Amino acid sequence: MSAQLLDGKKVSSEIKEEIRNETQSFTKKTGIKPGLAFVLVGEDPPSQAYVKSKSKACEEVGFFSETLIFSNQVSEKELLNAIEILNHRSDIHGMIVQHPLPSHIRESLVYESILPQKDVDGFHPFNVGRLLLGNPQFIPCTPLGIVEILKRSNIAIQGKHVVLVGRSNIVGKPAAALFFQKDFGTNATVTICHSATKNIIDHIHNAEILIAAIGKPEWIKGSWISEGVVVVDVGINRVIDPQSPKGYRLVGDVDFKEVSQKAKAITPVPGGIGLMTVAMLLKNTLEAAKNSHLSLVAGHRLPVSGL
Repeated sequence: MSAQLLDGKKVSSEIKEEIRNETQSFTKKTGIKPGLAFVLVGEDPPSQAYVKSKSKACEEVGFFSETLIFSNQVSEKELLNAIEILNHRSDIHGMIVQHPLPSHIRESLVYESILPQKDVDGFHPFNVGRLLLGNPQFIPCTPLGIVEILKRSNIAIQGKHVVLVGRSNIVGKPAAALFFQKDFGTNATVTICHSATKNIIDHIHNAEILIAAIGKPEWIKGSWISEGVVVVDVGINRVIDPQSPKGYRLVGDVDFKEVSQKAKAITPVPGGIGLMTVAMLLKNTLEAAKNSHLSLVAGHRLPVSGL
């Protein structure tokens, strides 16, 4: 059996083209260009690469973007002050703070300082709560990208047994909240596995849709899965490869060679969910710009604090 490849490059390109056309119409009608700010702390090479690729994607769809770069020694107060300035700026409709942050900066405090209306990553407690209650403002980009690629690839979700391996605040927890909702074309039964899960291979074997988000290179083996499962590999791991010009290659959390022989469908790494995450960030930012415009038309001003 050879698995259907869930092509994140193809699907994300289609979505970006839709966003570009929608942005052109919105900007022509309102004179507003959606604006997205990136806050980057330190010199982590992957983080720099991620921000650069996201900034390029903004340009491709007609957005304005701006990157604020701080050293690893930036104080928490200075970083929060910069975010507060972005909260007040009318040309910035969304902002993201790139991971990782230095240990002396409290991530939870940083996320809570972003206006929920500009939290296009969907990490503010306000947005997390709305997702859990089934009335989301912004859905975190990676879980939203997972659902979108499944839908656009004609993979049925409703009633399926979704097994999530990983419980992070960025992927695992919000993905679980999204997949068990009744009204988003998901409506699945969800199992969450993590480091303390007993007989984890048994849970993985029972999955109809398996989502791997644990950060362990090629950890899930072909013998662990059942025939015909749909596999979404969220992991992006660097492994040493002397034959690569860069000295490394990127792999996911599943052993692609083995798993693809038994799965019905699978996302590649790279070329899968990473690209979908960027597309959903653009989608959320356009939505934030539209919401901001509607608020101004109605005569409402955005609050200038996180809660």
